[in-house]
Amino acid sequence: MDFFETILLPFRWLVSWVMQAFHEGFTFLGMDAASGWTWTLSIVGLVVVIRAALIPVFVKQIKAQRGMQALQPDLRKLQQKYKGKTDQLSRQAMTQEQMALYKKHGTNPFAACLPILIQMPFFFALFTVLNGVSTASDNGEGIGALTVDDVQQFDAAEIFGAPLSSSLLHGFGTEGHTSVVVLSIIMILAMTASQFITQKQIMAKNMSEEAMQSPFMRQQKIMLYILPLVFGVGGINFPIGVLIYWTTTNLWTMVQQFYVIRRMPTPGSPAAKALAERRAKKGLPMVPLLGEKKSEPAVEVVAPPKAQRVQPQRKNRKRK
Repeated sequence: MDFFETILLPFRWLVSWVMQAFHEGFTFLGMDAASGWTWTLSIVGLVVVIRAALIPVFVKQIKAQRGMQALQPDLRKLQQKYKGKTDQLSRQAMTQEQMALYKKHGTNPFAACLPILIQMPFFFALFTVLNGVSTASDNGEGIGALTVDDVQQFDAAEIFGAPLSSSLLHGFGTEGHTSVVVLSIIMILAMTASQFITQKQIMAKNMSEEAMQSPFMRQQKIMLYILPLVFGVGGINFPIGVLIYWTTTNLWTMVQQFYVIRRMPTPGSPAAKALAERRAKKGLPMVPLLGEKKSEPAVEVVAPPKAQRVQPQRKNRKRK
């Protein structure tokens, strides 16, 4: 077993155990244990468990993104301060001041990527589980928490005539290859489109005008097109079960982002202005937004009472 396999082993067990638990639950409710839809719902259940567990991380991601936007003016000043200075001492001083800015705003460039980074081991674990189903079924072996019967059932499970363990790249020449090709293409398009729409709605509605002009925003624009392209190209090698997983998690993210943008938008963004208008029409006061510092209540300063001026008393002059 290589190093990568050793790292994925506990995640593979966890992924397979959650899928098996949902599969047994749906079977108990009367669904066919060998049906592809039972296993599809088990994959959807896996997404729900993982994404629900990541909600606290998602809240931290929002705060980190807003912290990155808030520090952009200070970051630009810092870049202007060290512009043209390429010596080692200047670079080291700039790095230290950048770290101080991140600490001041309670954020860092990597916090915004936490949810996707945490999900990747589960994604690769599911990929290895589904990719090894056919081999394990032929050898009469189980995978993780999945028994031999579970593996054989999953290997034979189909939706719309396409096996869940088949992929677009390896679907040609197999039984039901037309269904595999058509369903894979539809799922790849749905996966990439949902990912693009999620990022696009953040940039269009949930960023302030100042953040739109920042270098951070330019990086976001590049990622807007690169990430869907990467997953779209890689999707030709994903089993249909993995495409279902990633499309479902993208839809979860899209709905979650829609709720956050509507109810807890970034201060100064078009969504925040729209929220203020909606609350104003209803006669409701504005509440502090997530990541926005609460303003201190105004304290009325009571001036001390003026002391009554004591009139000087005239002294009687001594007569000469």
